[in-house]
Parts: sequence; structure tokens; C-alpha cells
Amino acid sequence: MKTRIKELRARYDLTQEELANKVGVRRETIVFLEKGKYNPSLKLAYDIARVLNSKIEEIFIFDE
Repeated sequence: MKTRIKELRARYDLTQEELANKVGVRRETIVFLEKGKYNPSLKLAYDIARVLNSKIEEIFIFDE
């Protein structure tokens, strides 16, 4: 899985820590998400999309 979290985070001038606090996870979770090493729950994906003002499918790209 690939994500655009880092790119979108930069657009809103958010640090990993700030995004983590807004969605209620640890900063390390954001790190793993950005590296594609962690698949988020639907709720977490929704919360991240809400904070980044994007759709889930615009942020998370699932490889076939």
C-alpha cells in the first residue's frame, strides 16, 4: 500500500506529531503509515482523511 499522507501533511503544514494528535494515535503510527508498513483501520483512515480534507481513496493507494 502506498499513501500520500506525507505530501498532504506538508500541504497543511502539519508535523507527524500534530497529525497523530488530531487522529488519536502515536507519531510512530503515522511514520509506519507513511512508509506503507501499516494498514489503517477504516476509522483511522476516515479520521486522517477528515483532517487532511481529502477522500480516503485519494490518500491510500492499494496495490493490486
